[in-house]
Amino acid sequence: MAMGLATRSRRGSSRRTPMAEINVTPFVDVMLVLLIIFMVTAPLLTAAVPIDLPDSRANPIDSPAQAVTISIDEQGYVYIDDVQVRVGGLPDALADLPRTGTGPDITLRADRSLDYGRVMAVMGELNRAGLNRISLVTIGSSAAP
Repeated sequence: MAMGLATRSRRGSSRRTPMAEINVTPFVDVMLVLLIIFMVTAPLLTAAVPIDLPDSRANPIDSPAQAVTISIDEQGYVYIDDVQVRVGGLPDALADLPRTGTGPDITLRADRSLDYGRVMAVMGELNRAGLNRISLVTIGSSAAP
C-alpha cells in the first residue's frame, strides 16, 4: 500500500505511519535567495573607497597574486588598499609595503574628477619608491571616445 495510509490493528483503532519524505523545496528556495544575494554583493566588495572611475575601451588583465590597490578619491586623499594615508605620508607608506622579487604590482584607481597633476604626483611617488608595475583601473566602455 501507499505510505501515510492508516493501518488497522487488531482492536480496530487506526494508527498513522510516519511519513519518510523530505520536502526540499524550501531548502532550494533559501539557497537560491542566498545565491542572488552573494551575486549582487560580490562586485561591491572589491574596493571600499568610493571612486567614480573613468571609461576606457582597454581589455581587462588578470589580477596578480601580489597586488596592492592604491585609490585616490575625489578630494585627492590617497588610500593603500582601504587604509587612508596621512597627507605627506605616501613615501613612508610605500616604503613599508612588503616586497618580494620585483615588488608588488600596483593597481591605481583614481576618481575621474581629479586633476591630472594629482594622479601624476602619486605615480611619481610610486616610481621613486621603485614600484614601476602599475595598472590603471577604469570602467569598461563600449563606445569610442
